[in-house]
Amino acid sequence: MHEHLDALEERMQQLQQAMRRAQLARDSDEVKRLRDELRRIQRAWDALFEQAEDGEDATAPTDTSRSAPAQDTTTDPSALLPAREQVHQVLTMLAVPAAPKLISTVHEAFFADALAPSRLTSLRRDEERSYRSAPGARPYYLCPALTSDLLSPARGLLTVSTWSLEQRIVGPLSARVHFLTSALNIADAADRLDHDHLPLPARQLLARYAQNIPGAQSPVQQRTPGHTTVDLPLLRRAAEDELALHTDSDTTTRTEAADRARHQLDEAGLLFGGSFQSARRLRSVP
Repeated sequence: MHEHLDALEERMQQLQQAMRRAQLARDSDEVKRLRDELRRIQRAWDALFEQAEDGEDATAPTDTSRSAPAQDTTTDPSALLPAREQVHQVLTMLAVPAAPKLISTVHEAFFADALAPSRLTSLRRDEERSYRSAPGARPYYLCPALTSDLLSPARGLLTVSTWSLEQRIVGPLSARVHFLTSALNIADAADRLDHDHLPLPARQLLARYAQNIPGAQSPVQQRTPGHTTVDLPLLRRAAEDELALHTDSDTTTRTEAADRARHQLDEAGLLFGGSFQSARRLRSVP
């Protein structure tokens, strides 16, 4: 419950900051839109807060005939934020391009129930359609990662438009670099919670990362019913050690591709990639 309140509070802060920027730009339409969204989020926060209070106060037995309807009308906290906002939360935590399956898994581990990947299938297309109809109307857009060679949309990888172009480009080594980077960021997120009472999905996610990073697991695994305990400092050291081997080469590839993209793509292309029809031509242009 409290993590959902935190998520809504973070979104309200983002909207307030966006409102200040829009006000400085004298964009009254954008200010109005952001204010309306802020009010909706505030109402959602109020409803969730009251629900939390009711849950804490309901310690005495109640009549069955009265308690059943109350359960039926309970609002699912995960439904209070649109799918794009929930995806934005996860991507902000990971800070690297991510596939829908990972986004869903991380959301279940740290925010709420799993996001159905099917809900994300059309999300990128909707975001691009929204941008092309009214460029810059939203404070951010969910857009695809761009391939370093063709500057075209990378299949199945989502990013945030406010990230730097270099951060949104993927090269041959980027998959491994992003895996290691997300492992570090997820370990940091786990550290901010009570490690002894991490939700099972979070423990399982950390365990999968540890299993796929050499040296991230203790020689003698500590097991408790239902999960393996992950040594977070050991996971961090192993991820950082391997990351140091790949970062320079990957950064060089992405920086060179970003420089090329800025000369070859328009504003929309920098967010959503060049068309596949022109990809071969873009690759050949120095």
